[in-house]
Amino acid sequence: AGVEPTLRLAVEVIFPTWLLLECFEVFARRFPETHLELEESVLGGTDEAILSRRVDLAISPSVPVGFAGEPLLEVRFIPVAHPDHPLHRLGRSVDYRDLRRHRQLVIRDSGVQRKRDGGAWLGADQRWTVTNKATSIQAATMGLGFAWFADPIIAPELESGILKPLPMAGAAERRATLYLITADSAFAGPATLTMAEILRSRTAMKCNVREISTLDR
Repeated sequence: AGVEPTLRLAVEVIFPTWLLLECFEVFARRFPETHLELEESVLGGTDEAILSRRVDLAISPSVPVGFAGEPLLEVRFIPVAHPDHPLHRLGRSVDYRDLRRHRQLVIRDSGVQRKRDGGAWLGADQRWTVTNKATSIQAATMGLGFAWFADPIIAPELESGILKPLPMAGAAERRATLYLITADSAFAGPATLTMAEILRSRTAMKCNVREISTLDR
């Protein structure tokens, strides 16, 4: 019937999983016979998935040369740790000299060349680098280190209080824009086009104009 039997996506791990699954649920009602293959990628791994054309759609913080991307979501990264972490017990604002003395949790670039790490600052003398965001979040909730996380992916932990933003001295946030990229827009089929529209509409519905809120869950 001209519908793709399989739809392949590479989605940067900082895109909220709960929102992505909502989009999948809406898509499945329209195209129940189309298989979904999701590659949860980090930094260079997303670029590689697009450049090799092993995916039909991607959500990425960068747009490779030769491809067009449309802004989908701006995400805020904040430094956090368990409330009982020593950094929260200092009783004052935290600076980068304090951070240097404690373990930082970092998510590794999933690209083959692994040129980048998913951390806003990499100056800690101790560092644990993992390949899965769930592992990094779990380690932080156990008090094993501090990390910069995109606040949408730790919304439950922030709401429950098991993770708490660090009281940094000066600006400590960073932001990233996520782009929706169609690998081959000229030959995109109905399933690809529909999924792209669902991602646009659901993200706009659930998010503020520029930034997702942790209260929108």
